[in-house]
Amino acid sequence: MPQQSLIDAAKAPVIAFGEKNWNALMTCVTAGVLYDEVPTQRKTRGIEHLLECWMGWSNAFPDAKATFHSPHVSGSTVVLEVTWHGTHRGPLETPGGRIPATGRPVEVPACLIVEIEEGKAKSLRHYFDMATLLQQIGIAKAA
Repeated sequence: MPQQSLIDAAKAPVIAFGEKNWNALMTCVTAGVLYDEVPTQRKTRGIEHLLECWMGWSNAFPDAKATFHSPHVSGSTVVLEVTWHGTHRGPLETPGGRIPATGRPVEVPACLIVEIEEGKAKSLRHYFDMATLLQQIGIAKAA
């Protein structure tokens, strides 16, 4: 696949999330998609579990969208550097429990490592700064 096609395939699930277009999300990932959300230690396998996870984030941040920065491609792997923007308007489920909506905006740097197979995302490893997110919604203090 050409590099731009790989980048487009890697961006597609992130764009679908931002648009809350769950049907589009289901078409741009493989049936057995692996999702590893590193800061929360949540790992899922399969479209249904990915949808459940991402709908949870969507409930907490209904206006969440990613701004893409410089993508990098190596073989069939794409590294996406993004900044997540959104407002905490719903409950946020965390490993430590539920955090009620604070109404506060967030701007969180993140990185997704996406493996592409036959034009679809086969796996996504998502790194983001949970401490920054918690500080911005007023739950944690800055160090």
